[in-house]
Amino acid sequence: MTRAKRVALWSAVTSVAYFLAFFAYIPVPFVTAEHAEQVLPVLPWWLLVSFGSYALWSLGRGLYTFRECTDAYTELLSEISQAKSELRVKGVSVD
Repeated sequence: MTRAKRVALWSAVTSVAYFLAFFAYIPVPFVTAEHAEQVLPVLPWWLLVSFGSYALWSLGRGLYTFRECTDAYTELLSEISQAKSELRVKGVSVD
């Protein structure tokens, strides 16, 4: 089973379980019905915000530790200077 199929399978199973709990076809274990009615509607938004904050943290950490990857840093700088020189040859002013 490929990774995409596993992700699709687990997403489908999780979605079905969420909707069954959301529409109260199955009870949520260890949670009262009143609390489940309050938590389940906002759960997808909470997961979206959590994923977004993780993605921003991961991106920021990658930018912060970029100088530690000396090979990639020097390669990127050389590519930038090469692109600037090619643009200058074509008549584009580059700062």
